[in-house]
Amino acid sequence: MSDPSRRGVLRLSAGTALLGTLALTGCGRGDTATATATEPIDDKPATGIVNVWAAQGDADVLDKVIKPFKSANPDVTVKFTLIPNSEYYTKLQAAVAAGKGPDVAQFFPESQAQFLDPSILRPVPDGLVDSGAFFKSLWDAGLVKDVAYTVPWYAYTYALVYRADLARKAGVEAPTTWAEMVPFFAALKGAGAVRGLGADNGWDIFNGQDVAMYAWQAGGNLLSPEGSWTLDTPAMVDALKYNASFFTSGSADTATPTFLDAQPYFVSGRTATMITGPWVLGQLDTAAKKTGWTAAHVATAPLPAGASGSVSFSAGGTWGVLADSGNTDSSWKFVRYVTKPSTQVAQYAAYGSLPAVISAWDAPAVKKQPLLDAFLTQLKNTKAFPQMGTWQQVATRLGKETETVAKGTQTAEKAAASIQAYAKSLGTGTE
Repeated sequence: MSDPSRRGVLRLSAGTALLGTLALTGCGRGDTATATATEPIDDKPATGIVNVWAAQGDADVLDKVIKPFKSANPDVTVKFTLIPNSEYYTKLQAAVAAGKGPDVAQFFPESQAQFLDPSILRPVPDGLVDSGAFFKSLWDAGLVKDVAYTVPWYAYTYALVYRADLARKAGVEAPTTWAEMVPFFAALKGAGAVRGLGADNGWDIFNGQDVAMYAWQAGGNLLSPEGSWTLDTPAMVDALKYNASFFTSGSADTATPTFLDAQPYFVSGRTATMITGPWVLGQLDTAAKKTGWTAAHVATAPLPAGASGSVSFSAGGTWGVLADSGNTDSSWKFVRYVTKPSTQVAQYAAYGSLPAVISAWDAPAVKKQPLLDAFLTQLKNTKAFPQMGTWQQVATRLGKETETVAKGTQTAEKAAASIQAYAKSLGTGTE
């Protein structure tokens, strides 16, 4: 399952997004024709060499997972290059700009906007996959002007992960609305936790993503229908205030736990709730140094609803075929195979990567995991972050402004105005 080391990818891409956009569209491709819609991909065997680049993590098991593909296509050779998360986008950007990229590359739907261009990626061929089979927001993350450039591979989102034993002791159920959130934290504290919430306090892009998510829950949009930033709305102000309430109420601390301490704090009871992804479920037994600890102590729930419901963001992994691939036919056949429901179930069994294909969640291997139910519910109600070249920079600034509101050094209204001014000065990267 995706692990927190992926934070390095997003931090890096936030700092290089603008550079990447310029480099990708301006270098190394002067003689490369812009990719246009391709012919449908047939069912004949794949042949030749397919070079695949991916970030270390979920892709570590791919060579094993695609053994049936290689057996059914004996004349194809799939070569994997796995790159450390913290270096992945930088190396991919450099290779693509130099015209030396792979045939197929992995992307992250929450941070792939700078690659969604016909000079970089080939449009997904008609009929390659059923777009309706995937979680909608994951598919939408690869769309630009109704053209799809990526196909979802695995999925994750955020939900509430909390100490069920402390909730039982306090006699409370998981919160379902914003208004119930802080009282829930207080109840867990009363049941023995030092803090009700172990909040993400890096004050970076991840905090920005969280507040964007809360703005959706409050009924806001990050972009206008015309495609310009709308970050100083009443919904954004409400989102900033809601997030700040976790800290001003004493439910969470602005400095601890640090990122690496989040799970030990949760296991020890120094915190009792996390707003996080599904990867933690496979790591808490290790943190507790006791097999079965998670099943006995942990529960999950969808995120509490704001005025417009319980909305989270979609994230995970996707695949795209590079515009200058020398073997597009076999590349798309590889992508088609790894995004089949049966392959996604095999990927889950091998690594814990949650399927991006909705029907794969009905497989017994996935369905028998009750702690995943909240994540499935949440994935059905998610949105994609703006597919704009400057979104990573905007989200990073949003995270920094979030800190000022949480610490009481700036009002939510002024923070929202500052974020809007910054975003407006950057533009969207599509002008």
